Parts: sequence; structure tokens; C-alpha cells
Amino acid sequence: MKVLFDTDVVLDFLLDRKPFSAAATRLVARVERGEIEGLLGATTLTTIHYLLAKALGKDAALSAVRDLLALFAIAAVDGRTLALSTDLGFPDYEDAVLHEAARLAGAGTIVTRNGDDFQGAALGIDSPEELEAALAAKEDSESSQS
Repeated sequence: MKVLFDTDVVLDFLLDRKPFSAAATRLVARVERGEIEGLLGATTLTTIHYLLAKALGKDAALSAVRDLLALFAIAAVDGRTLALSTDLGFPDYEDAVLHEAARLAGAGTIVTRNGDDFQGAALGIDSPEELEAALAAKEDSESSQS
């Protein structure tokens, strides 16, 4: 399953923003173990670098970006993605861009704490807790069929 991680979830993980970091960390661990394919929007990395550089310094920000690039696939943001995003009617263009990048990359869902920002989405929108529950239910179903 391909899952695009919204910027807020990645920041929860990187900055250990409690109480949200626990679920974000568990989902990132699933990416590390290959249980889900994690995607990041290309624009997410620039936003993360900017915010981490302000909070932790440039070196820490670059290190975090390198680590994310090693772990996550990148959902491209190109002219087509940007153009398609203008017609979605989302309240926030940035969220529309992430949605289209996820859709064009073949993601099944976006994991975010801001689900209301993606109303009318053409793919699944899950909170970290909802995604964890869905993955656990799928694993339970698969193990009971074995």
C-alpha cells in the first residue's frame, strides 16, 4: 500500500511533537520495515527543511532531509500536478498539490491530522490512528485466513 505522509505527520515524527509523535513514529517504522510504501510530496521536503532549519539549525535540517530521502519515495510536483491542483476546490492550494501528487503517484491514502483540509478527495484520507487501525485489521484478517 502506498501512503503519502502529509507534512504535519512527518513533523510530528521529526520534532517528537507529543501526543502526536507516537502514532507518527509507528507509521514511519512501518515504512522502514517495508510494510507500507511511504511517499512524500516534493514540496514537503522544502517545507520541512525550512522549518527544521529555523528550529534545529541548517545541518540538522539537511541531515533530516537526507534521512527522509533514503526512506521515502517522492511524489513529483510538476507543471501537470500544479495545474490539476487548481481545479480541485480545496481551501488550501498546498493541500490540493499534495493530493494531486499523491494521486498521480498511485497512493491509496494520505495520512494527515488535518483531514478536513482534504474534503472531496479522490483517495483515502486517514488520521495516523485510523491508518494504524486499518493496517492492523488487514493484518488480523490475513493471519486468520492463513
